[in-house]
Amino acid sequence: MRIFNDLAELKAAKGEHLGYTGWREITQERVNGFADATDDHQWIHVDVDRAKEGLFGSTIAHGYLSLALIPSFTSELFRVDGLKMGINYGLNKVRFARPVPVGSRIRAGAEIIDVKGTPSGTLASLRVVIEVEGLDKPACIAETLSLLVAES
Repeated sequence: MRIFNDLAELKAAKGEHLGYTGWREITQERVNGFADATDDHQWIHVDVDRAKEGLFGSTIAHGYLSLALIPSFTSELFRVDGLKMGINYGLNKVRFARPVPVGSRIRAGAEIIDVKGTPSGTLASLRVVIEVEGLDKPACIAETLSLLVAES
């Protein structure tokens, strides 16, 4: 994990790749839980038998499940000390480049794209790439925005 002592250190690291997280298995239980939480019960995610005969040969994770794991992934990659709070501010761009089959393992890597001051705090933009173990094409590529507020 990369630890930044303050927002100035984070800003100085613009362009730096922060490394990779550990691998996490995407289980059917996790996919079903996400389906319940979001009311998205499309058969490609939750109907194991039907999905075997479908386009992907198995159930697949929701694209938004991969996206929802990004805060957890980034907290594994870096920390900025001296913050009052950090909040998800939004996304500039997201692409789901390939499906994530249930039973596969994923990890994320991240790069600091930009860090700039705003009237509300510091806006940090990261490029997060979620990989599927053993496959060369990433599952998700997202440019995330986080608003970071320093302690007074």
